[in-house]
Amino acid sequence: MLGVFCTSGALALDRRAAAGALGDAPLRFGLTPVFLDSDAHLLTILERYLSARLARPVQLTKRRTYQEITTLLLTGQLDAAWICGFPYVQFRSQLALVAAPLYRGRPLYQSYVIVQAGDPVSGFDGLRGQVHAFSDPDSNSGFLVTRHLLATRHETPASFFRRSFFTYGHRNVVRAVASGLAQSGSVDGYVWDVMAESEPDLVGQTRVLHRSAPLGFPPIACQTARLGSPLVRELREAFLGMDGDPDGREVLRLLRLDGFAGADPSLYDGIAALYDAVRTAS
Repeated sequence: MLGVFCTSGALALDRRAAAGALGDAPLRFGLTPVFLDSDAHLLTILERYLSARLARPVQLTKRRTYQEITTLLLTGQLDAAWICGFPYVQFRSQLALVAAPLYRGRPLYQSYVIVQAGDPVSGFDGLRGQVHAFSDPDSNSGFLVTRHLLATRHETPASFFRRSFFTYGHRNVVRAVASGLAQSGSVDGYVWDVMAESEPDLVGQTRVLHRSAPLGFPPIACQTARLGSPLVRELREAFLGMDGDPDGREVLRLLRLDGFAGADPSLYDGIAALYDAVRTAS
């Protein structure tokens, strides 16, 4: 045990020394709306965990849209960000994978099309002429998957739905459908599942009409040129080792995740295929 303690202490001292050599520059980490809502408790613990592991300040940056965070990441104003698989696919030549979350043991999730609980519609085609809520134009689960379903029918949102709109948040899609503001919506299945546990009265007013095939879970990414940097390597280690730390385990518990793992670009080939098919149909 003493040897383990000494090794851990040496690693911590090495991190502090490295951070001091860099002037204690903060880690700038971005969060898109794919991340569950701005739970202050969760964000505080995540910031505390990353700051301790990296031995430097951490700045968590949130924006309303996926595009804003992606732009900050691509222009070097963020060191890394938890983004959606769709922006990763769109900028695959400029972005590299740092880690992918494990949800129910796999780095995969699904997109759901939801309707009001009492709606008798039995299939996707029954949504024709409805008002539909999307999450974000750069969301895989909240837009691209449904856009692909429409493309296979030689339809677009404008031709198929009476009206559609973006809520800029998966929780907002659920709220829109539950309240009747929209009759149907496209939502991240992971978010819907977690909300079913934490907000059962709200989610109980909706039901899942359609589930997509499993697709790559929204990853943590950085600029390709920064992947080998000491800071990003340490960030990757922090996420991969999250289940070995009390604060890290609390973050995972709050997020209902099993942990994080390394990710191969091929994990997002399914999303890339959807994107290619939609572009071809346009």
